[in-house]
Amino acid sequence: MSQDDTLAHYARYQSLKLRRHPEGVLELIMGAKDASGKLSTADHRMHRELADIWRDIDTDPLTRVVVIRGEGKGFSGGGDLDLVEDMADSFEVRSRVWREARDLVYNIINCSKPVVSAMHGAAVGAGLVAGLLADISIAARDARIIDGHTRLGVAAGDHAAIVWPLLCGMAKAKYYLLLCETVSGEEAERIGLVSLCVEEPELVERAFEVAQRLARGSQTAIRWTKYALNNWLRQAGPTFDTSLALEFMGFSGPDVREGLSSLRERRAPNFAPDAPF
Repeated sequence: MSQDDTLAHYARYQSLKLRRHPEGVLELIMGAKDASGKLSTADHRMHRELADIWRDIDTDPLTRVVVIRGEGKGFSGGGDLDLVEDMADSFEVRSRVWREARDLVYNIINCSKPVVSAMHGAAVGAGLVAGLLADISIAARDARIIDGHTRLGVAAGDHAAIVWPLLCGMAKAKYYLLLCETVSGEEAERIGLVSLCVEEPELVERAFEVAQRLARGSQTAIRWTKYALNNWLRQAGPTFDTSLALEFMGFSGPDVREGLSSLRERRAPNFAPDAPF
């Protein structure tokens, strides 16, 4: 049976590249859009596929462990600005993407197969959700982890409220999320935001070493341990749901328009000094 035949389970996915490796390791690649190595961004299709694929991985009989990584200059480039504009303009789009953002977080948490992330370069947006919710997260020393929500003018929804305080503590979570500060891979390991930090040339090899160890272990023991530990995240579900609702409320307000314009024009945002809340 060819690799293409074994990947028939994932035939509908177009924005994500999938490769099977020995011992039940599945490689999930958020690939560069072109030969220049430009960072891939989560457009309409990729955002939907990133949310959906974890259900298919969960039911894939040939997969024991997943390695998710980026290709090109970084791990993930954040939300596509056209998608952000569509969300600001359309209640229908905003409602659909809210559901996808919710499903992305809960589908990763509920996926029975262990997930290993390998983050290099910039790690932003929907890709970062998978990167930090992975069961074993590995970052290159000079990786740049950025939760860009407040820079855009919306609340830090996605994964931030559900996992950052648990990983690195409330004080660090507030510092990095409120100020939209960049966290290097080295600092992320120091504060507990990621599992491991390695030099970039070693990153993918180390991720596969970890994945192979997981694949060779007792699958019931590993999956049940993951399930039990993730109850800490499930308990934070109401906090996550609130943060996501507030984020998407922000997409109907004026600040996201200024945030979007400032990003397109490559300048600092000039947000209004007052807020209704």
